[in-house]
Amino acid sequence: MQTDPSLQPLMPILEVAVFTTDLGRTLGELPTSEALRAGLSLEAATPLPRPDDRVRAAVRDLLRKAGFKPTGRSKPASEYLLKAAGDGTLGSINAAVDACNVASLHSGLPISVVDTDRAVPPYSIGVPAMGTSYVFNASGQVIDIGGLVSLLDAEGPCAGPVKDSQRTKTHPGTRRTLSIVWGTTQLPGLAAATAAYYRELLHALGATTEPVAFP
Repeated sequence: MQTDPSLQPLMPILEVAVFTTDLGRTLGELPTSEALRAGLSLEAATPLPRPDDRVRAAVRDLLRKAGFKPTGRSKPASEYLLKAAGDGTLGSINAAVDACNVASLHSGLPISVVDTDRAVPPYSIGVPAMGTSYVFNASGQVIDIGGLVSLLDAEGPCAGPVKDSQRTKTHPGTRRTLSIVWGTTQLPGLAAATAAYYRELLHALGATTEPVAFP
C-alpha cells in the first residue's frame, strides 16, 4: 500500500488499518451468520468502546483536513450506520459487508471494503482533487469526493470513508477483498482495535485475513 503525494497534509493525523481477506469461496456461497446479524444491533456486546461524540468529532475533523465537508449526504458512513441501527433499519446485506458494518457501527470509525478482483493495482491512499466524483450505487448516483481521503487504484479513486465506488463493490462472485479502517491519531489505537475485531468476525466465517502495511 502506497501513499499518494496528495496525502501529505493528512499524514500527521491519519491512522488507518488495512488488511486483505480471502473468503475461501464466493460471497454468494457464504451465508451471513446469526452472530453477524445480532451484531447489527446497538445492544450487541463487543470488545470495542461504545462510540461517543468525541469519536464522531474526531472522524469529522479527519475528513475536513483536506477541504472535504462531511455534512448532509456526505456524512461519514459510520454515522449512517449508527442512525440506521438506532431506528431499526440496519439490515443484513451480505457476509462481507455485514462484518464491515458491525465493526464500523460499534467503533464509530468508517470502513471501506472493495473487491480486489474488480480493483486494479497498485493501491494507494490519497486525496482526490476538488471536483472529483464517482458513482456509488447501482442506480448511478454520484458523490463528489474532492478533498476526501480515499483509496485509489490504477483507475482512480474507488473507496472512502463516506461511500465506496460502485465500480469495486462486493457482489455474489466476490472471493477476495481489501478493507481499510479509517482512523485518526485523535483516537490512538482505535483503528487497530477495530481491525482486529473485524478480522475476528471474518475468521468466524471461515475466511482468512492478512494485514497490509501502511504507509
